[in-house]
Amino acid sequence: MHASSRFQGRSAGLGLALLSAFAFGGSGVAAKPLIEAGLDPLHVVWLRVAGAALIMLPVAWRHRNLVRERPALLAGFGLFAVAGVQAFYFASISRIPVGVALLVEYLAPALVLGWVRFVQRRPVTRAAAVGVVLAVGGLACVVEVWAGLSFDLLGLLLALGAACCQVGYFVLSDHGGQDGRSGDGAEPPHPVGVIAYGLIVGAAVLTVVARPWGMDWALLGGSAGMNGNEVPAWLLLGWIVLLATVLAYVTGVVSVRMLSPQVAGVVACLEAVIATGLAWVLLGEHLSAPQLIGGFVVLTGAFIAQSAAPKPPSGPVAAGAGTGAVAGPVEDELSHGRAPH
Repeated sequence: MHASSRFQGRSAGLGLALLSAFAFGGSGVAAKPLIEAGLDPLHVVWLRVAGAALIMLPVAWRHRNLVRERPALLAGFGLFAVAGVQAFYFASISRIPVGVALLVEYLAPALVLGWVRFVQRRPVTRAAAVGVVLAVGGLACVVEVWAGLSFDLLGLLLALGAACCQVGYFVLSDHGGQDGRSGDGAEPPHPVGVIAYGLIVGAAVLTVVARPWGMDWALLGGSAGMNGNEVPAWLLLGWIVLLATVLAYVTGVVSVRMLSPQVAGVVACLEAVIATGLAWVLLGEHLSAPQLIGGFVVLTGAFIAQSAAPKPPSGPVAAGAGTGAVAGPVEDELSHGRAPH
């Protein structure tokens, strides 16, 4: 009976992890038509984050003790994993395909290992080094370096900026774990509470940066084109806020609690595959065979690097991206530290 219950729990957890990966993977596909319809990428990011923050306000109130206990953690999550990653990611997909932008973000585990090895001067394993080489080599195929970079250079740099924001959040979490706050026997912060406050902080930061009062709100009452089909703009916005943010995070957190972090990490890597597939079907963004092979190599290398990366001593959270996950202590509860896409 106990074994059967455990199997059912793992099956449910796997289903929720797949749902989370699917939901996260659809954010760029829903956002790109809005951007192409005339909305500024920063305005789309603000709409997404502010909308999700409003929905998560009751959760934030329930975990209001986090404001007093972990202010640096909440600020870092909101600034880097929410505002930074999403702003760079949405700006990048306005110039390059969704799948390519997301795969560039999967350099985050490699960048984290570079920080660990050359800045912190901590050793990394041979497997981690192999993962980095695979990720970089696969990315070279994705961007087709032999063709002199077949994609917009600024778009690629913006996607790399999203990966760097993930690294910045990981580093902040690592330092947060060394100040003794999480080694005093206190309970780790509730992951859903961290998400709620991260969205609130992110919305506040993006309000200053995006200046939504200058947005053309009339565009939300119109429609946007998806591969020749017209879709109501409000429907795409609802997809981004409700499915690609709120549902994605909640199901991700629950799934990691029902599965091992390693299994959840493998499923999280499917996000890039799902995003590429959705962009292919819904947006008509086709990748060549070498790019698809390179994407598989990127994901393989990212997973190896992620699995082999040394854990922070007692860090409160670690982030990755998202969608390129980088695991850490609370990330074991935080849907593999993925920054929302």
